Amino acid sequence: MKEMASRFFQNKMAVAGGIFTFLLIIIAIFAPVVAPYNPSEQDYAKFLQSPNAENLLGTDELGRDIFTRIIYGARVSIEAGIISVGIALLIGIPIGLFSGYYRGVLDEYVVMRFTDALLSFPPLVLALSLAAVLGAGLQNAMIAIGIIFTPNFIRLVRGEVLSQREREYVTAAKASGISDFKIIFRHILPNCMPPILVQATLSIAAAIISEASLSYLGLGTQPPTPSWGAMLSMGQGYLGDAPWISLFPGLFIFLTVLSINLFGDGLRDALDPKMK
Repeated sequence: MKEMASRFFQNKMAVAGGIFTFLLIIIAIFAPVVAPYNPSEQDYAKFLQSPNAENLLGTDELGRDIFTRIIYGARVSIEAGIISVGIALLIGIPIGLFSGYYRGVLDEYVVMRFTDALLSFPPLVLALSLAAVLGAGLQNAMIAIGIIFTPNFIRLVRGEVLSQREREYVTAAKASGISDFKIIFRHILPNCMPPILVQATLSIAAAIISEASLSYLGLGTQPPTPSWGAMLSMGQGYLGDAPWISLFPGLFIFLTVLSINLFGDGLRDALDPKMK
Protein backbone atom coordinates (compact mmCIF):
# COMPACT_ATOMS: atom_id res chain seq x y z
CA MET A 1 0.00 0.00 0.00
CA LYS A 2 2.81 2.43 0.87
CA GLU A 3 4.56 1.61 -2.40
CA MET A 4 1.39 2.32 -4.39
CA ALA A 5 0.84 5.60 -2.52
CA SER A 6 4.45 6.57 -3.17
CA ARG A 7 4.09 5.90 -6.92
CA PHE A 8 0.88 7.90 -7.04
CA PHE A 9 2.29 10.97 -5.25
CA GLN A 10 5.30 10.94 -7.55
CA ASN A 11 2.90 11.68 -10.41
CA LYS A 12 2.46 15.45 -10.01
CA MET A 13 -0.25 15.73 -12.66
CA ALA A 14 -2.32 13.00 -10.97
CA VAL A 15 -1.94 14.72 -7.60
CA ALA A 16 -2.99 18.05 -9.12
CA GLY A 17 -6.01 16.39 -10.72
CA GLY A 18 -6.95 14.76 -7.44
CA ILE A 19 -6.66 18.04 -5.53
CA PHE A 20 -8.83 19.93 -8.03
CA THR A 21 -11.44 17.16 -8.01
CA PHE A 22 -11.47 17.04 -4.20
CA LEU A 23 -11.85 20.82 -3.93
CA LEU A 24 -14.66 20.79 -6.48
CA ILE A 25 -16.51 18.11 -4.49
CA ILE A 26 -16.12 20.13 -1.27
CA ILE A 27 -17.37 23.29 -2.99
CA ALA A 28 -20.34 21.38 -4.44
CA ILE A 29 -21.26 19.92 -1.04
CA PHE A 30 -21.11 23.32 0.66
CA ALA A 31 -22.60 25.25 -2.27
CA PRO A 32 -25.14 27.15 -0.12
CA VAL A 33 -22.27 28.45 2.02
CA VAL A 34 -19.81 29.19 -0.79
CA ALA A 35 -22.17 30.65 -3.39
CA PRO A 36 -22.78 34.40 -2.96
CA TYR A 37 -26.32 34.39 -4.43
CA ASN A 38 -29.37 32.25 -4.97
CA PRO A 39 -28.80 30.35 -8.26
CA SER A 40 -32.36 31.01 -9.44
CA GLU A 41 -32.54 34.66 -8.34
CA GLN A 42 -33.27 36.94 -11.30
CA ASP A 43 -32.28 40.58 -11.49
CA TYR A 44 -33.20 42.22 -14.79
CA ALA A 45 -31.24 45.32 -13.83
CA LYS A 46 -28.06 43.22 -14.07
CA PHE A 47 -28.75 41.11 -17.15
CA LEU A 48 -25.79 40.31 -19.44
CA GLN A 49 -23.26 42.09 -17.25
CA SER A 50 -19.64 41.22 -17.93
CA PRO A 51 -17.44 39.88 -15.08
CA ASN A 52 -17.05 42.49 -12.35
CA ALA A 53 -16.36 42.80 -8.62
CA GLU A 54 -19.97 42.09 -7.68
CA ASN A 55 -20.50 39.25 -10.15
CA LEU A 56 -17.13 37.58 -10.59
CA LEU A 57 -18.04 35.67 -13.76
CA GLY A 58 -20.76 38.02 -14.97
CA THR A 59 -24.51 37.45 -15.28
CA ASP A 60 -26.72 35.68 -17.80
CA GLU A 61 -29.71 36.81 -19.85
CA LEU A 62 -31.93 36.79 -16.75
CA GLY A 63 -29.48 38.61 -14.49
CA ARG A 64 -28.51 35.45 -12.59
CA ASP A 65 -25.00 35.22 -11.19
CA ILE A 66 -22.96 32.79 -13.33
CA PHE A 67 -20.42 32.05 -10.58
CA THR A 68 -23.24 30.90 -8.28
CA ARG A 69 -24.83 28.78 -11.00
CA ILE A 70 -21.51 27.14 -11.82
CA ILE A 71 -21.05 26.19 -8.16
CA TYR A 72 -24.52 24.65 -8.02
CA GLY A 73 -23.97 23.12 -11.45
CA ALA A 74 -20.96 21.29 -10.01
CA ARG A 75 -23.39 19.53 -7.67
CA VAL A 76 -25.41 18.27 -10.63
CA SER A 77 -22.37 17.13 -12.59
CA ILE A 78 -20.72 15.30 -9.70
CA GLU A 79 -24.00 13.71 -8.63
CA ALA A 80 -24.70 12.60 -12.19
CA GLY A 81 -21.20 11.18 -12.60
CA ILE A 82 -21.15 9.22 -9.34
CA ILE A 83 -24.73 7.91 -9.48
CA SER A 84 -24.54 6.95 -13.16
CA VAL A 85 -21.35 4.98 -12.63
CA GLY A 86 -22.83 3.51 -9.45
CA ILE A 87 -25.76 2.17 -11.48
CA ALA A 88 -23.35 0.67 -14.02
CA LEU A 89 -21.33 -0.96 -11.23
CA LEU A 90 -24.39 -2.41 -9.48
CA ILE A 91 -25.53 -4.04 -12.72
CA GLY A 92 -22.22 -4.80 -14.41
CA ILE A 93 -20.20 -6.32 -11.55
CA PRO A 94 -22.61 -9.16 -10.60
CA ILE A 95 -23.28 -10.04 -14.25
CA GLY A 96 -19.57 -10.01 -15.08
CA LEU A 97 -18.70 -12.08 -12.00
CA PHE A 98 -21.20 -14.89 -12.59
CA SER A 99 -20.79 -14.82 -16.37
CA GLY A 100 -17.01 -15.16 -16.16
CA TYR A 101 -17.05 -17.74 -13.38
CA TYR A 102 -19.65 -20.14 -14.78
CA ARG A 103 -19.11 -19.48 -18.52
CA GLY A 104 -21.34 -21.71 -20.64
CA VAL A 105 -24.09 -20.98 -23.14
CA LEU A 106 -25.66 -18.19 -21.06
CA ASP A 107 -22.34 -16.35 -20.95
CA GLU A 108 -21.35 -16.81 -24.58
CA TYR A 109 -24.65 -16.45 -26.40
CA VAL A 110 -26.74 -14.24 -24.14
CA VAL A 111 -24.64 -12.01 -21.90
CA MET A 112 -21.78 -11.34 -24.30
CA ARG A 113 -23.96 -10.97 -27.38
CA PHE A 114 -26.23 -8.52 -25.55
CA THR A 115 -23.14 -6.65 -24.34
CA ASP A 116 -21.71 -6.53 -27.87
CA ALA A 117 -25.02 -5.22 -29.17
CA LEU A 118 -25.03 -2.33 -26.68
CA LEU A 119 -21.38 -1.52 -27.39
CA SER A 120 -22.10 -1.37 -31.12
CA PHE A 121 -24.06 1.86 -30.64
CA PRO A 122 -22.26 5.20 -30.21
CA PRO A 123 -22.60 5.99 -26.48
CA LEU A 124 -24.16 9.43 -26.93
CA VAL A 125 -26.68 8.17 -29.50
CA LEU A 126 -27.72 5.35 -27.16
CA ALA A 127 -27.96 7.77 -24.21
CA LEU A 128 -30.12 10.14 -26.27
CA SER A 129 -32.41 7.30 -27.29
CA LEU A 130 -32.83 6.02 -23.75
CA ALA A 131 -33.32 9.51 -22.32
CA ALA A 132 -35.94 10.25 -24.97
CA VAL A 133 -37.81 7.05 -24.07
CA LEU A 134 -37.56 7.58 -20.31
CA GLY A 135 -38.34 11.29 -20.52
CA ALA A 136 -36.42 14.47 -19.82
CA GLY A 137 -34.99 14.97 -16.34
CA LEU A 138 -31.82 14.45 -14.33
CA GLN A 139 -32.89 11.13 -12.79
CA ASN A 140 -33.76 9.61 -16.16
CA ALA A 141 -30.55 10.98 -17.63
CA MET A 142 -28.54 9.27 -14.90
CA ILE A 143 -30.34 5.98 -15.54
CA ALA A 144 -29.66 6.26 -19.28
CA ILE A 145 -25.99 7.06 -18.72
CA GLY A 146 -25.68 4.20 -16.22
CA ILE A 147 -27.09 1.76 -18.77
CA ILE A 148 -24.67 2.79 -21.52
CA PHE A 149 -21.69 2.29 -19.20
CA THR A 150 -22.86 -1.10 -17.92
CA PRO A 151 -21.45 -3.17 -20.86
CA ASN A 152 -17.96 -1.78 -20.22
CA PHE A 153 -17.99 -3.06 -16.65
CA ILE A 154 -19.47 -6.41 -17.67
CA ARG A 155 -16.64 -7.01 -20.12
CA LEU A 156 -13.98 -5.74 -17.73
CA VAL A 157 -15.15 -7.82 -14.76
CA ARG A 158 -15.71 -10.92 -16.90
CA GLY A 159 -12.18 -10.67 -18.30
CA GLU A 160 -10.68 -10.32 -14.84
CA VAL A 161 -12.71 -13.27 -13.52
CA LEU A 162 -11.59 -15.45 -16.43
CA SER A 163 -8.01 -14.70 -15.41
CA GLN A 164 -8.55 -15.16 -11.67
CA ARG A 165 -10.62 -18.36 -11.81
CA GLU A 166 -7.60 -20.34 -13.03
CA ARG A 167 -5.35 -19.22 -10.16
CA GLU A 168 -4.17 -21.61 -7.47
CA TYR A 169 -6.07 -19.88 -4.67
CA VAL A 170 -9.38 -20.56 -6.43
CA THR A 171 -8.49 -24.22 -6.93
CA ALA A 172 -7.52 -24.48 -3.26
CA ALA A 173 -10.78 -22.82 -2.19
CA LYS A 174 -12.81 -25.28 -4.27
CA ALA A 175 -10.85 -28.22 -2.84
CA SER A 176 -11.58 -27.05 0.71
CA GLY A 177 -15.32 -27.12 0.01
CA ILE A 178 -16.01 -23.37 -0.02
CA SER A 179 -19.21 -22.49 -1.89
CA ASP A 180 -19.04 -20.80 -5.29
CA PHE A 181 -20.79 -17.72 -3.89
CA LYS A 182 -18.07 -17.21 -1.26
CA ILE A 183 -15.31 -17.89 -3.78
CA ILE A 184 -16.73 -15.29 -6.15
CA PHE A 185 -17.37 -12.50 -3.64
CA ARG A 186 -14.79 -13.20 -0.93
CA HIS A 187 -11.81 -14.26 -3.05
CA ILE A 188 -12.18 -13.34 -6.72
CA LEU A 189 -13.93 -9.95 -6.44
CA PRO A 190 -11.30 -8.34 -4.14
CA ASN A 191 -8.59 -9.30 -6.64
CA CYS A 192 -10.60 -7.68 -9.44
CA MET A 193 -11.09 -4.38 -7.63
CA PRO A 194 -8.00 -2.41 -8.82
CA PRO A 195 -8.98 -2.33 -12.52
CA ILE A 196 -12.65 -1.82 -11.59
CA LEU A 197 -11.71 1.15 -9.41
CA VAL A 198 -9.65 2.72 -12.19
CA GLN A 199 -12.38 2.17 -14.79
CA ALA A 200 -14.98 3.64 -12.45
CA THR A 201 -12.89 6.77 -11.92
CA LEU A 202 -12.41 7.33 -15.65
CA SER A 203 -16.08 6.57 -16.31
CA ILE A 204 -17.16 9.34 -13.93
CA ALA A 205 -15.43 11.86 -16.20
CA ALA A 206 -17.20 10.41 -19.25
CA ALA A 207 -20.52 10.43 -17.38
CA ILE A 208 -20.11 14.14 -16.59
CA ILE A 209 -19.65 14.86 -20.30
CA SER A 210 -22.68 12.71 -21.13
CA GLU A 211 -24.86 14.53 -18.59
CA ALA A 212 -23.70 17.89 -19.92
CA SER A 213 -24.51 16.74 -23.47
CA LEU A 214 -28.00 15.57 -22.53
CA SER A 215 -28.66 18.79 -20.60
CA TYR A 216 -27.40 20.82 -23.55
CA LEU A 217 -29.93 19.05 -25.78
CA GLY A 218 -32.75 19.52 -23.26
CA LEU A 219 -33.01 15.88 -22.10
CA GLY A 220 -31.05 16.22 -18.86
CA THR A 221 -31.36 18.72 -16.03
CA GLN A 222 -34.42 20.91 -16.45
CA PRO A 223 -34.68 24.66 -15.64
CA PRO A 224 -34.35 26.37 -13.27
CA THR A 225 -31.86 23.84 -11.81
CA PRO A 226 -28.35 24.95 -12.82
CA SER A 227 -26.43 22.59 -15.08
CA TRP A 228 -23.21 23.24 -16.97
CA GLY A 229 -24.64 21.70 -20.14
CA ALA A 230 -27.85 23.71 -19.91
CA MET A 231 -25.83 26.88 -19.30
CA LEU A 232 -23.88 26.19 -22.48
CA SER A 233 -27.12 25.75 -24.38
CA MET A 234 -28.62 28.97 -23.00
CA GLY A 235 -25.48 30.94 -23.74
CA GLN A 236 -25.09 29.92 -27.37
CA GLY A 237 -27.47 32.63 -28.47
CA TYR A 238 -25.35 35.32 -26.79
CA LEU A 239 -21.86 34.34 -27.96
CA GLY A 240 -21.41 37.66 -29.72
CA ASP A 241 -22.65 39.92 -26.91
CA ALA A 242 -21.97 37.88 -23.76
CA PRO A 243 -19.51 35.02 -24.44
CA TRP A 244 -18.87 34.53 -20.72
CA ILE A 245 -22.26 32.82 -20.33
CA SER A 246 -20.94 29.81 -22.26
CA LEU A 247 -17.22 30.28 -21.72
CA PHE A 248 -17.08 29.61 -17.98
CA PRO A 249 -19.36 26.53 -17.88
CA GLY A 250 -17.39 25.07 -20.78
CA LEU A 251 -14.14 25.82 -19.00
CA PHE A 252 -15.29 24.07 -15.83
CA ILE A 253 -16.45 21.02 -17.79
CA PHE A 254 -13.00 20.87 -19.40
CA LEU A 255 -11.09 21.30 -16.14
CA THR A 256 -13.24 18.81 -14.24
CA VAL A 257 -13.02 16.08 -16.86
CA LEU A 258 -9.29 16.69 -17.32
CA SER A 259 -8.66 16.53 -13.57
CA ILE A 260 -10.61 13.30 -13.10
CA ASN A 261 -8.84 11.71 -16.06
CA LEU A 262 -5.44 12.73 -14.71
CA PHE A 263 -6.37 11.31 -11.31
CA GLY A 264 -7.61 8.09 -12.91
CA ASP A 265 -4.44 7.71 -15.00
CA GLY A 266 -2.31 8.19 -11.90
CA LEU A 267 -4.40 5.67 -10.00
CA ARG A 268 -4.02 3.16 -12.82
CA ASP A 269 -0.25 3.56 -12.86
CA ALA A 270 -0.06 3.23 -9.08
CA LEU A 271 -2.14 0.04 -9.04
CA ASP A 272 -0.45 -1.52 -12.08
CA PRO A 273 1.66 -4.46 -10.85
CA LYS A 274 4.01 -3.98 -13.81
CA MET A 275 5.06 -0.66 -12.27
CA LYS A 276 6.41 -2.36 -9.16
